[in-house]
Amino acid sequence: MNRCLRFSLVLSPLLLVGYQPVFAQETTEIPEVVEEQSQEQVPVPAEELPLDEIRTFTEVFAKVKNDYVEGVNDRKLLENAIRGMLEGLDPHSAYLDKEAFLELQEGTSGEFGGLGIEVGVEDGFVKVIAPIDDTPAHRAGIKSGDLIIRIDDTPVKGLPLNDAVSMMRGKPGSEIRLTIIRTDEDKPLNIVVVRDIIKVKSVRSKVLEPGFGYLRVTHFQTHTPDDVREELKKFTADAGKPLKGLVLDLRNNPGGILSAAVDISDFFLEQGLIVYTEGRVNDAKLKYNAKPEDLINKAPIIVLVNEGSASASEIVAGALQDHKRAIIMGQQTFGKGSVQTILPMPNDAALKLTTARYFTPSGRSIQASGITPDITIDKLKVETLDENQDIVKESNLSGHLINDVTTTDTPNAATPSDNSDNSTESLSATDYELYEALNVLKGLALLQKNAG
Repeated sequence: MNRCLRFSLVLSPLLLVGYQPVFAQETTEIPEVVEEQSQEQVPVPAEELPLDEIRTFTEVFAKVKNDYVEGVNDRKLLENAIRGMLEGLDPHSAYLDKEAFLELQEGTSGEFGGLGIEVGVEDGFVKVIAPIDDTPAHRAGIKSGDLIIRIDDTPVKGLPLNDAVSMMRGKPGSEIRLTIIRTDEDKPLNIVVVRDIIKVKSVRSKVLEPGFGYLRVTHFQTHTPDDVREELKKFTADAGKPLKGLVLDLRNNPGGILSAAVDISDFFLEQGLIVYTEGRVNDAKLKYNAKPEDLINKAPIIVLVNEGSASASEIVAGALQDHKRAIIMGQQTFGKGSVQTILPMPNDAALKLTTARYFTPSGRSIQASGITPDITIDKLKVETLDENQDIVKESNLSGHLINDVTTTDTPNAATPSDNSDNSTESLSATDYELYEALNVLKGLALLQKNAG
C-alpha cells in the first residue's frame, strides 16, 4: 500500500490544449479541504524493469551534463526530466514547481495577478482558451482561439508554457504587447494589454423579467457554492415570492473544484447520484449523491453551455440533464471528462496527475465528446461569434485520453457574449442564446403552472 502526503481531487479547468491550465495566471484550483488518505493501488501485470531505457536515460543525462554548450545544474536537468515524463501522459498531467504550486493555490481565492486569460499549448504556440469576464484581456479584445505567437519581442514558438505565463505576469499597470493570429484576420494582430490584479467574481445574477432569474457562474472556486446560495436567496427575497424559473449560464466556464460542482448541482436536486469517478487507485473511486431540498422549489431551469463549458461545468450540466431537472441549451461542450489529483511533494512542489475519469449519473463519460444540448442553438444566429472562429476542445488536445465508453458527435459551436443589460427589450440582439433560453423558460413555467 502506498501513501501520499496529501490528497485532493481537482477538475482542472480546461488544460485545453495540451497544457497545464493557466490564465497567464493559474486556472486549476485546489479544494479547501486537503486530507491525508491512503492510496491502495489496484494490481497491474508485472513488467520487467526496462534496463535498456534506464541505461539510455543515464547516458543522455551524462552527455547533457558533460557536453552541453553551457553548464547545467543537476537539479534543473532532473526537474525537466520529470516534467517531460508527466507531460507525455496527457494534456492535464504536469509537474508544478514551488512557484507554480503557490500560484495554483492562489487561484482558489479568485484573486491573482495577470491578464485574465486561460491558455494552453498547441503546436508549440500559446493558445487562448477563453478570456475571463471583466479582466484586462477581455477588455482588450482577446478572443477564444487566438494564437499568441509573440510576447513583446519574444517569439513564443517552443517556449515552455510556464515561461510564457511568467512573461505575461507582471506589475499591475504595466503594459504587454501580444502578437496574435486570428483565423478570420489576414495578418497578425498586435494587442496591448495593461496588467492588473485579477479579481474574479465567479457568480453574477440579475432578474430578466419578474419571476425569472439569471445566474452566471464563470468558475467553480471554493467560495462559489456559498455565492450561488446567496444569489438564489436574493431572487426570492427581492420578489417576495418563489422564482418561476432560472437560467443558469455556464458558457465559457472552464471548470474548477469538483466539490463546488457537486454542491451547486445539489442545490437543484433532492436525491440521486450527481457524479461518480473511476480510476485505478481505490481512493479515486468516489460517488457523490444529492441531499434533500431543492433551493428553488422545483422551478424550471435552463442551463446555457457552449464549447467553452468544461470539466466542472459539464458535471453540473450532465447531472441536471440526466435527472431531467433542467433543459440544456447551446452548443456541444468541451469534453473534459478526467479528474486530476494534486499531490504535494516534500520539496514544496506538486504533481498534478490525471487519476480518474468522471461519469454522469446515467454512466456517460463525456471525455473528448462533451455534453450534447437538449436544444442546440445554431451558431450562425449568435451574433457575437464569427462562423469561422477557431474552436478548441478536449478532442483537439495533443495526447488527450480516448473515450472508450461512449462517443458523441461534436458540432461546431459558438461563443456568445455575456449580456449585462437589465432590459430584455434588446436581449435578442445582445445575447441571442439568453433570449431563446428565456422564451423556453417562460413556456416551461407556464406548463408547470397549468399542470399544478
